[in-house]
Amino acid sequence: MALQPSLHPLIIAGRYDAPQTLDIFLDYVCPFSAKLALAINSVLKPALDAGGKYEGKVKAIFRLQVQPWHASSTFTHEAGLAAARVAPDRFWAFSLALFKKQTDFFDIPCSTMTPLQIREKLAAIFSEVAGEDKVPAFKELLTLKNTPNGGVAVTDDLKYNVKFSRQNGIHVSPTVLWDGLVANEISSSWGEKEWTEFLAAKVVV
Repeated sequence: MALQPSLHPLIIAGRYDAPQTLDIFLDYVCPFSAKLALAINSVLKPALDAGGKYEGKVKAIFRLQVQPWHASSTFTHEAGLAAARVAPDRFWAFSLALFKKQTDFFDIPCSTMTPLQIREKLAAIFSEVAGEDKVPAFKELLTLKNTPNGGVAVTDDLKYNVKFSRQNGIHVSPTVLWDGLVANEISSSWGEKEWTEFLAAKVVV
């Protein structure tokens, strides 16, 4: 499916021009999303990336699925978008690191933290995967603008992701589309066997 050019780092597996697409809607603070992210890394990426069985045939796009009933969800997804801009080659590494530390950003741990403190914790994770030298640019993208309600530098990218989810009727995470249609059979509990069977049945190029 369509993806605006500035968000190309969200293609986390496969080539941009691959004709078939998995759109994978994940929320950084959703436990089931974290489980699926690990399967993406261990099963899908080897299959879709260079040297994989489906190289050039299928791509996977990480669609950022903000779930506003978790107050920190917006902050984590802003951080993901900032990582994609500052260190596009480390976006997926940052995402994995954030999924692995997602409990730090659950409702109760964040309930006594200010937005600035939450962003500092996110910057620390980014530093671990992208290097300290890139942290100032990362923080700059997450700094509130001078206008009282203007958001941050990645707010427009966040809006794009939210609008994309809304227009496609995506309500929960994880949700996966195959070539634009919801694939309800896909589960966060899937491992190599299930993904292998799914791709064997669905890939037609």
